[in-house]
Amino acid sequence: MEDLIRILRDIDDSVDYGKETALIDGQILDSFGVITLVSELEEAFGITIEAAEMTPQNFNSAEAIWAMVKRLQEN
Repeated sequence: MEDLIRILRDIDDSVDYGKETALIDGQILDSFGVITLVSELEEAFGITIEAAEMTPQNFNSAEAIWAMVKRLQEN
C-alpha cells in the first residue's frame, strides 16, 4: 500500500489519499492522471489492468485501487 500511495503522490501530492473516496467521481484524477496511474501500477506491481477494470469503483480511493491491485496479482 505504501508503494501505491507513493505513486499517487507522484501524480498529485495535494490530495489526502488516506481519506479521499471520490478520486474519479470528484474529478480529482483527470484522464491523464488515470492513464499515468494505470501505467505505473502495471509496472510496479506486475499486473495488467484491462479496460473493464477502469471503473470509478476501482479508482475512487486508494483503498479501492489497492483492492484491485491485490485481486489482479492473485490472477
